[in-house]
Amino acid sequence: MGLPIFQVDAFTDKPFAGNPAGVCILPEPRKANWMQNVAREMNLSETAFLLKGQEGFNLRWFTPAVEVDLCGHATLASAHVLWEAGYLKPDQQALFSTRSGLLTAERKRKWIELNFPAEPESPAPVPTGLATALGVTPRYVGKNRFDYLAEVDSEETVRNLKPDFALLGEIPARGIIVTSRAATRGYDFVSRFFAPRAGITEDPVTGSAHCCLGPFWRSRLGKTEFVGYQASSRGGVVRVRLSGNRVHLAGQAVTVLRGELT
Repeated sequence: MGLPIFQVDAFTDKPFAGNPAGVCILPEPRKANWMQNVAREMNLSETAFLLKGQEGFNLRWFTPAVEVDLCGHATLASAHVLWEAGYLKPDQQALFSTRSGLLTAERKRKWIELNFPAEPESPAPVPTGLATALGVTPRYVGKNRFDYLAEVDSEETVRNLKPDFALLGEIPARGIIVTSRAATRGYDFVSRFFAPRAGITEDPVTGSAHCCLGPFWRSRLGKTEFVGYQASSRGGVVRVRLSGNRVHLAGQAVTVLRGELT
């Protein structure tokens, strides 16, 4: 019998939007190079691999090119699959042991809320080539342990970016978050995320980027709860709630494919 594998659209309530993630349930440990090959075959921004542990599940995330330390949308997708496929009871909390420590997920009616570490940025020099690669000069640049964050002047600028991905790929970071205050009613901020060094030109909706965006916009807007919109071509909504050094990310998810790895 093959290994169950799912494709889930995360941070959306309808199929063919949000960010697609692969979710593979493992009955026993598999080697990293095998998981990397599966992620390359799935060719999604991330594929998650779940293995039942003593307490909860061990969780690892792979892009088509590399293993990553933190991924929001594939964690959301993983929790969704565990409940939908009956691996967890509807009222059970999902517990994940990961490279970024213990992560949890809870069902909140139609939403799933993730408990992630905050990843605040600090002001940083503008890296060589960033403005040229984005085609716009940021009004602010910061950096955390993963990514650069670039604030620009408007939502229109964020939406209209046409980056030079070859140049962006030369910047020494996992990815580049570009953000501004939202002009669209119902949202506090908008963003996009580019990660060519990780094998992803533009990620449709990036939970881990919101671990940085939440603290950043708290310092700008003076509040602790936000609704963010990631303005990729697929688009997605992320509810963000800050609590101490944790960021609670809420989103919805839809399964679009169920299958088996032979």
